[in-house]
Amino acid sequence: MKASDLFVKCLEAEGVERIFGVPGEENADLMISLLDSDIEFVLCRHEQAAAFMADTYGRLTGKAGVCLATLGPGATNLVTGLADANMDRSPVVAIIGQGSTRRLHKESHQNMDAIGMMKPISKWAHSVYTAQSIPEIVRKGFKIAEAEKPGVTVIELPEDIAKRDTDETPMVVSATRRPAADHKAVTRAVDLITNAKSPVILAGNGSVRKRAATQLRRLARKTGIPVVNTFMGKGAVPMDDQHSLFTMGLQGRDHVIKAFADSDVVITVGYDLVEYSPEAWNAGRNHKIVPC
Repeated sequence: MKASDLFVKCLEAEGVERIFGVPGEENADLMISLLDSDIEFVLCRHEQAAAFMADTYGRLTGKAGVCLATLGPGATNLVTGLADANMDRSPVVAIIGQGSTRRLHKESHQNMDAIGMMKPISKWAHSVYTAQSIPEIVRKGFKIAEAEKPGVTVIELPEDIAKRDTDETPMVVSATRRPAADHKAVTRAVDLITNAKSPVILAGNGSVRKRAATQLRRLARKTGIPVVNTFMGKGAVPMDDQHSLFTMGLQGRDHVIKAFADSDVVITVGYDLVEYSPEAWNAGRNHKIVPC
């Protein structure tokens, strides 16, 4: 089969339902291969919108959202949306076109180092150099994007590689289980919580992302520990729950910050440093912290 057909079959094996994007000449073969697939292509007006749509899809489903753009300006237009997805820990796989490998070593129309540009705003970015490597690259792209902490991966498919013939087949997709917490760490956490006088729970985006909200609410109701959520942690505990202390603010000393000031143990559930700096709620570094 053609390499672009293999690429689409790999996407199907990953369970991709739709791709958001703006195609161009350099990914025409991939678009033609999609015609024979059940994957829906959602045509966007701008690549940045495609990236944000993939970001939202990944955030809501937990499965990697997929966006597509062509080379040069198409790839650069993805940057804002991909950077946002990566910082917000949303699983996204971006597919970008590229000119023929026969002209990548020289100055040519819209040719730029897109992979080099994407590396600082992604977990992993790589170009396809051979048709035979497509199954491994696609599998790795989705596995890394969806693994904790989720984020963005970028796969570049040059136009001449997409046209080549190959007899490779997609890799078998299997679920990757997270390792369990160390038993000594669990025992230490139990001791800290049991002996705490004024504990508080800080719920971040991971408490929603990993569907840990049910267990979080159970912990709060069983122990009576109040829960403060970050902006991205909204919904982990309903606002009308008696244990909810609502959302922390970015500035000012309100009743939420007072709860932290009066606490001796902070249990961080799905909290990410990028959400809210510890300087705002642990300025004196006097809290015992239980990360979850």
